[in-house]
Amino acid sequence: MRMAHTCVRVKDLDASLEFYQTAFGFVETRRRDFPENKFTLVYLTLPDNDYELELTYNYDHPGYELGDGYGHIAIATNDLEGLHAKHTNLGIEVTPLKNLPGVPPSYYFAIDPDGYKVEVIREK
Repeated sequence: MRMAHTCVRVKDLDASLEFYQTAFGFVETRRRDFPENKFTLVYLTLPDNDYELELTYNYDHPGYELGDGYGHIAIATNDLEGLHAKHTNLGIEVTPLKNLPGVPPSYYFAIDPDGYKVEVIREK
């Protein structure tokens, strides 16, 4: 078995695509439109990675409330400080670099247009 994808429902498909493509380099790998049912599915992957992020866009939906059970998705990078600086310069909402007790800073969060948190962690 393997993990296949994670789905997040988005209010503005174009804004979400721009965020994930610009902030992290995601590439759209496939799109499935269902106009008769008023929704679109867009699948994104990172280069050299087959795990997918599915953006589900329900036409004319006013937005979603984030429950208190959802935490975040995580993306690993070998240039944590560089990516943090890039996100900051792009005007993306990010937290300061964070650390667990007793270890140097190793992660931060970027917030997507719908308020979903993306944890960016230092590659091990």
